Amino acid sequence: MSDEAQNRNGYPSMLARTEEIQREIQQLSGRDLQLWSIGILITVILTAGLLALLVPNLVWAQRVVLVEHSYLPQLFFGLICLVILFNIYIMGQKLTLNNTRRALIRELVLNERLESLSLVDPLTQLLNRRAMSQLIPPEVARSNRVGSHLCFMTIEVDNLAALSGKFGTLEGDFVLVEFAKILKLVFRGGDIVFREGKEQFLIVMPDTSEQEANFPMQRLAHAVEQWNLANNKGYELSFTNAVAAYVTGADYSDILRAADRKLYQKKNNLIPVF
Repeated sequence: MSDEAQNRNGYPSMLARTEEIQREIQQLSGRDLQLWSIGILITVILTAGLLALLVPNLVWAQRVVLVEHSYLPQLFFGLICLVILFNIYIMGQKLTLNNTRRALIRELVLNERLESLSLVDPLTQLLNRRAMSQLIPPEVARSNRVGSHLCFMTIEVDNLAALSGKFGTLEGDFVLVEFAKILKLVFRGGDIVFREGKEQFLIVMPDTSEQEANFPMQRLAHAVEQWNLANNKGYELSFTNAVAAYVTGADYSDILRAADRKLYQKKNNLIPVF
């Protein structure tokens, strides 16, 4: 998806706003420190002034500061008013900062929730096609950097359209949800499972060669067989899969297309052409 298309969908602006909110929260933390510093400074100044006024011998040795008694009430009243006004200002600033921080945190949480929802397929709760463009490139970069294996497995549920036409759309959705659950159970936590299309899924398997990908495929076949035995439906769940290994330095889109071609050839019993 192009940057322009993403901007039309509003996804990058959401991410940019999230980063902006995080910067604003950090700035508010700096304002907190600034207010505390001002408060401490004013307290030190007032304390020093009172000590200099009331205990001159401690500050200037034997020198004595004389103050007209008639000015003392006004002086203390002024200092008290200053302290009260300053405290009111500090409290107002703290209240404003706290309200702003809470509003920013609420917006940040909302943005993160929206971002999470935008990456998740609502039916199967798997990562969706948009998530592929965000999560596959880091795995490809890691494979290029350390020279590790990286394998892509494309899986398609067989005859889903015919099943939905015969038993209804809800039954077709049920099959997809159940198959997604099986995928989550079969593949490792480090593998990334996407719903690539309506009945098509993509598994990204880091640190896995094309030969090693046979093991999870066998587990998947066994799990589907057990599901068919346990559910006793008027149909059988089945799937077709194809595997393509990433080649260092290649464009991963080419590898995905190669996996799709292999899948198409298997489903249509075609002889591979290289």
